[in-house]
Amino acid sequence: MVEMSLQEFEDAVSDALDQLPEAVIEQIDNVVVLVEDEPDPQTPDVLGIYDGVPLTERDGMWAMGALPDRIIIYRNPTLRMCESRDEVVKEVLITVVHEVAHYFGIDDDRLHELGWS
Repeated sequence: MVEMSLQEFEDAVSDALDQLPEAVIEQIDNVVVLVEDEPDPQTPDVLGIYDGVPLTERDGMWAMGALPDRIIIYRNPTLRMCESRDEVVKEVLITVVHEVAHYFGIDDDRLHELGWS
């Protein structure tokens, strides 16, 4: 397991978000990105999750009182699976891209085809 403080991990998530293309960033609205230590105990190895309504599934009534969608990146599973800080940074980027893609309605099969799973 790689040792990395919460602040260092949050910085890696922030850096991953900064690497997204500007055109992608401009399309993201009403989404909060969070770091949590552990996922639900039923899915202990999940590195991240998108919790919201993908853009492709929204209708005209969606925005009325909608809470922000959430992207959660899980720190401890990522640190447990990686063997170096560089690997953590790479895995965080992959996870951020993967979860942002879910916001845009891209499913796991397509992400796998694109190499982002």
